[in-house]
Amino acid sequence: QVQLVESGGGLVQPGGSLRLSCAASRSALDYYAIGWFRQAPGREREDVSCISSRARSTFYADSVKGRFTISRDNAKNTLYLQMNSLKPDDTAVYYCAIGRWYTYGCEYDDWGQGTQVTVSS
Repeated sequence: QVQLVESGGGLVQPGGSLRLSCAASRSALDYYAIGWFRQAPGREREDVSCISSRARSTFYADSVKGRFTISRDNAKNTLYLQMNSLKPDDTAVYYCAIGRWYTYGCEYDDWGQGTQVTVSS
């Protein structure tokens, strides 16, 4: 089982940026798709972004296209999510998750504990 540990969340003003990181416990990233989903109180889970095992394909939710960028460094067993032009609607707990790639995005089998992102003035 792969352990995933997120970091980089925090409080940021609207229009600001944050970079989330996800460290995997072992070198499993070569074989799995990996990505981020978020959960805000009173709202459905939203799949934000994911990237295929060899980083050849990416998925972004319409709500974050053009503002968020996903990347992975398999040598460091680390996934990143660069978030720019943040909006209050981006406020949520962000979870790093691992699973399988499909043309419509990712299906996840496991995820971390999450990191809180709060966008507020």
